[in-house]
Amino acid sequence: MKKTLTQTLGYPRIGIDRQLKKALESYWKGKIEAQSLQQTFHDVQEQGWREQLQVGIDLIGVGDSTLYDHVLDWTLRLGLIPERFRDIEGLDLYFAMARGAQGIPPLKLTKWYDTNYHYLVPEIDDGVLPEADFTEFLDQVARAKAIVGDRAVPIVLGPITLLSLANLEQPMADVLEKIIPLYEDLLQALDAQGVTEVQIHEPRLVLDETSDLKPLYKRSFERLAKAGPPINLVTFFDDLGEAYPWVVELPVSAITLDFTRGDNFALVQKYGLPQGKTLGVGIVDGRNVWRTRAEQTREVLDGLGEIEDLRVSASCSLQFVPYVAAREDHMPQQLQGVLAFANEKLAEIVALGTGSTEDGLEQAWADYREFATGDSETRARLEQLRSDSFARKTPYEERRAKQIELPPFPLTTIGSFPQTAEVRRLRGRFKRKEISEAEYQAGVDAWIAYSIGAQEALGMDVLVHGEFERSDMVEYFAEKMNGFALTRFGWVQSYGNRYVRPPIIWGDVRRTSAMTVREFKKAQSFTEKPVKGMLTGPVTILNWSYSRSDIPREEVAFQIALALRDEIVDLEAAGASVIQVDEPALREGLPLKRARWEDYLRWAVDAFRLATGGARDETQVHTHMCYAEFGDIYPAIDRLNADVISIENARSGDQTLRELAQYGYGRELGPGVYDVHSANIPDVEHIKTRLRAYAKHLRPEQIWVNPDCGLKTRNWDEVLASLGNIAEAVRAIREEIEA
Repeated sequence: MKKTLTQTLGYPRIGIDRQLKKALESYWKGKIEAQSLQQTFHDVQEQGWREQLQVGIDLIGVGDSTLYDHVLDWTLRLGLIPERFRDIEGLDLYFAMARGAQGIPPLKLTKWYDTNYHYLVPEIDDGVLPEADFTEFLDQVARAKAIVGDRAVPIVLGPITLLSLANLEQPMADVLEKIIPLYEDLLQALDAQGVTEVQIHEPRLVLDETSDLKPLYKRSFERLAKAGPPINLVTFFDDLGEAYPWVVELPVSAITLDFTRGDNFALVQKYGLPQGKTLGVGIVDGRNVWRTRAEQTREVLDGLGEIEDLRVSASCSLQFVPYVAAREDHMPQQLQGVLAFANEKLAEIVALGTGSTEDGLEQAWADYREFATGDSETRARLEQLRSDSFARKTPYEERRAKQIELPPFPLTTIGSFPQTAEVRRLRGRFKRKEISEAEYQAGVDAWIAYSIGAQEALGMDVLVHGEFERSDMVEYFAEKMNGFALTRFGWVQSYGNRYVRPPIIWGDVRRTSAMTVREFKKAQSFTEKPVKGMLTGPVTILNWSYSRSDIPREEVAFQIALALRDEIVDLEAAGASVIQVDEPALREGLPLKRARWEDYLRWAVDAFRLATGGARDETQVHTHMCYAEFGDIYPAIDRLNADVISIENARSGDQTLRELAQYGYGRELGPGVYDVHSANIPDVEHIKTRLRAYAKHLRPEQIWVNPDCGLKTRNWDEVLASLGNIAEAVRAIREEIEA
């Protein structure tokens, strides 16, 4: 059988043992020099290239590696530097834009399409004069070519996608005219290096309203196609939709499409592909951890058989999956047998390229199906759901009168407090069975006592226990419920140096015992002020896990919601009057095509309402959302029917707050006043100014005061100083109100 070429669109970039995270944090603490950080960065890159070369990938995507964020990298390479950073140079400039510097706020952080990866939003003002410096990128390509030769294919973030991700103060077409010559220069430089093909990634093409950008795409690619090596135009995360007919006519030599999401298969069959173009078939799912099913890939590849020149690849970059499934040897063999992380997916791509079938694949799936039998209790509960299962007993206005009374501008935090080295060491010792459960709980309780004491001293109104027993807000709950498997080495990047280990949902979900009650009761025993019960919402647990694919996601979400519903009942019985159910991933899971929004929002909101619908009127239900654009789903947020919502606000310039007020949101709202992803400590006057601005948009009785997000990534000195300033500002505002 004729061999089909294989390609990759990106690879994990954090190091198989999280080397880059450790190096970054050591550099920020002054423990290593920049040269040592760069050496670790290079080592991680080169390990990835060699892995792909060794397994036999024909065209290896290179240049996607990053110290912090690839969108930030391209922002800097093109010289798109906001005015406030222009007196800073080198790595200091890079990390100032990512994390802020003293008195200088960083770029806004938000979600990369519908993933849990966060990118830094470029800010392009009217006076920007792009001035490119591609030295570092060209060095990456040169080093890659030295290792993998002509297999190295540079990955370039496309100009229109970059601008669509940015905050622009002028028309996109005007900025595009300034940066296209820089892209042409880059392609010429790559041609001079002997590069034989370039991937230009343009995921903006899969969104709606792409036809508005058609003239920009045509003009841009007519110029880029003449500038250097042949172009492989890469899209992912959905299909091209109505844009397909004109996109495939762009002057590029290859087009790579995602065949795991949307329906590019139907589009190719309907419209075909222009003669002479290569089709990259993204058929190995780069966003899940399951082995590819032979019958699915066979159907697609056979259906594309009339196209002369095909390539096989992952559907997107493999940065969204961990490195090696084979390391997870603690899992049941029936489960491990159907898992594929990045390296296993490389092997799948190569097998598809040669037309071979992986040994034992059909038997592995048969063993898994026998292993993953359903939970009859969970299934029975789902069948018994009625419409009133998804609603609180009384309207907000009636139940609010029964809930806790607090002073104006009540002060709280989102949930977590610093996860110090001591806290991590305590959890590690317990997991390694070096200390008993009683010793571990005593250690956790000591940290709870400290955090409650600190909050009391600061004058917080609604307290939290600090979440010292939780390594991650999703992983913790996955450990407590049936149907989840946890990895040991399954780290993926969320942003910068923040990595997570998404759980794997392999079966029906059920809670077997209380998950958070012990820590809540301990925290409440230290104070007379209300302590929040802290839960992660059903949609966030679903979206931040690798979910099973044999039943609808809606059903999985409802299973998780039932487990959380039971937990709320237990927290109420333990004395909780305030319970927070976080849903930061609600917006993230929104389909990229608007035609599919209504169905997703229906079941996603219903899952939250199912989890909270049994709460008593006296229980104040909070939720938290952050680092995503919410302007187009406010009716869904309203339908959550939460009593209080806290939102990220410090980096978004009050945009979400203003939009919620304009929408007419009538319940209580906590816009963040402290950017927890920056080392900057907000001063009192700044916070007072923000709070006064809030009062222009909301009724004073609506306003809560809180940080943007949890505080686990900060240190205690930063947290205590920041919360102290926030509390002082709140006291001053209350005095103004009373005067």
